[in-house]
Amino acid sequence: MPHVHVRHFPKDLTPERLAAFDAAVTAAVTTTFAVDEEVVSISLEPVAAEDWDERVVSDIAARPELLLKAPGYWDGA
Repeated sequence: MPHVHVRHFPKDLTPERLAAFDAAVTAAVTTTFAVDEEVVSISLEPVAAEDWDERVVSDIAARPELLLKAPGYWDGA
């Protein structure tokens, strides 16, 4: 606990960018939830653009109450 799962369009990320992302997200999570970094897990899931609506937008629409930040295009429908 806690676990952060990020779905994104496929992108080749360098080890340096992944390390920076890991550090930034881990810092935010440990500060926000007052936990040690050893209990934080992060996963990345690439989703092809053509699958985005079916795999991601449908999840958002099904559980909008879980959104901390909605995408700018989101109309809530």
